[in-house]
Amino acid sequence: MKNKKRLIYQLFPSYLIITLLSLFAVSWYMVSFTRQFYLDRTRVELQLNGRMLEKQTVRLIEPLNEAAIDRLCKEAAGDIDTRVTVILPDGRVVGDSEEMPAQMTSHLDREEVRQAFQGRVGVSIRHSDTLKMDMMYVALPLRADNKLVGVMRTSLPVTAIDERIGTLRTRIAIGALLVALLASAISWYVSRRISKPIEHMRDGARRFAQGELTHRLPLPDTYEFSGLAETLNRMAEQLQQRMEEVTSQRKNTEAVLSSMREGVIATDMEQRVISMNTAAASMFSTSVETFQGRSILEVIRNHDFREIMDRSLTNRESIESDILYYQNGRESTFSVHCTPLVDEMQKRMGGLVVISDVTQLRRLENMRRDFAASVSHEIKTPLTAIKGFVETLSTGDLDDSEEIRRFLEIIDKHVNRLAAIIDDLMQLSRIEQENEFQQIGLEPARIEDVLQAAIGFCGESIQNKAVDVRLSCEDDLSGTIDATLLEQAAVNLLDNAVKYSPENSTIRIEALTADNEIQIRFTDQGMGISKKHLPRLFERFYRVDKARSRKLGGTGLGLAIVKHIAQAHGGRVTVESELGQGSTFTLHLPV
Repeated sequence: MKNKKRLIYQLFPSYLIITLLSLFAVSWYMVSFTRQFYLDRTRVELQLNGRMLEKQTVRLIEPLNEAAIDRLCKEAAGDIDTRVTVILPDGRVVGDSEEMPAQMTSHLDREEVRQAFQGRVGVSIRHSDTLKMDMMYVALPLRADNKLVGVMRTSLPVTAIDERIGTLRTRIAIGALLVALLASAISWYVSRRISKPIEHMRDGARRFAQGELTHRLPLPDTYEFSGLAETLNRMAEQLQQRMEEVTSQRKNTEAVLSSMREGVIATDMEQRVISMNTAAASMFSTSVETFQGRSILEVIRNHDFREIMDRSLTNRESIESDILYYQNGRESTFSVHCTPLVDEMQKRMGGLVVISDVTQLRRLENMRRDFAASVSHEIKTPLTAIKGFVETLSTGDLDDSEEIRRFLEIIDKHVNRLAAIIDDLMQLSRIEQENEFQQIGLEPARIEDVLQAAIGFCGESIQNKAVDVRLSCEDDLSGTIDATLLEQAAVNLLDNAVKYSPENSTIRIEALTADNEIQIRFTDQGMGISKKHLPRLFERFYRVDKARSRKLGGTGLGLAIVKHIAQAHGGRVTVESELGQGSTFTLHLPV
């Protein structure tokens, strides 16, 4: 890039050159005019001197008296300080104030002499071979009775004129130098006066460009510069207002996008990320800076997602679909809605992708479907049995009272099972409702008392199974709990441990404070649970071994009730188990 020159270094040389050229032209003109003026004065003076001797010389030529003419020339030269020469028509010199005429050659070849013999006043400036200097010659024709009888030539050296001109030239040069110096100073001052406001405006514009929009330019005295400074200040003020509006809109937009649970990503036509919110970045376990400017497909490596983007941008249509995304060993379900992004002229700019994490929603939908199917199955099974036995009894074909009593016992068993299922569902619904509206009664209570009550409630099943229940509880361990609900949870966990434990085994119940929470652990020595079942173990009606669970009389809602009781207390329930090594269920409650 070509180097730019500052304005002052363009103005100052221009002014200085114009000034110096003007001074040179004026000086040259004055020197030339003065020299010509002196030459004209000298010519007139020589012409006057010649006129003064003209009549005397003509009388000495007619008749010719060479000696008198030569004497007249020498005498006259002493009075007028001028060289005088008289030349006859044949070119012979008959009188000269400096030399002897006899020694002088013919003067017919002299320019001024030829002009004089032609009847004019001859003037010539040339180097004199006789005097060895530059001379001015003025030749006057001499007439007697209208007859040209000779030429009177007067001359002066022009050396004196050159000396005077030289002195004048020196003085003019000195004056021009002084004027040039003064002009340089004035030019510099004027250039600075012109360029300084422009430099101020340039610095102000640079500060505007750097974002200092509150800065204001001073107003110069010059009308044009003042108007320009006012315009720049007004521009900065308006730009500041626009920037504040844009910043406010951007912050509002960022606040809206940041507060959205959905991920929002805007791309250009090459599917490079233009903008995205933090929700989208967190969904893919990355940062906004990682996405910025990169192809969205480089970060979200998913075949279904690529197809949705390509179809939407190619066909100019909005597409919504679910995709499965795997990261860090976890499967997530995302609802992706991709639509073309257009400007105010309806020209395509890229694509807008809205992503919602519907993993939990889809899981709940699956659980709802499974729950509905399980409820239907759990209720339909005893109802079918009851209906069958009732129809058999209603026919009156049975005469054996023992058989009738057995049928009635089976019907009673199924009725009791239905009642247990309904009771558990109602209890589960009540716990969820109380938890939702925060209506459970939390009061300080001793944990050991609650666990002892649960052991007492399960005493019959414990004796029937001949298991040894060992309780270990920290002294005076207490918490803010709903004792009734917590007792129900402990009963459910202990009842499960008893059901799935072999006879003469040991069940350990341990209550302690760890990791800033109360932990109540129920450890049995049963068959254990496979790891694949653990994530769904607390779902409603989920059974690891359905046949055995029904045989043992479970409704499939016990662990779901335990989970919701723990959540109602602001805690959780966890399980650790391996096949053949028993299980440990732990209630985690806040201190």
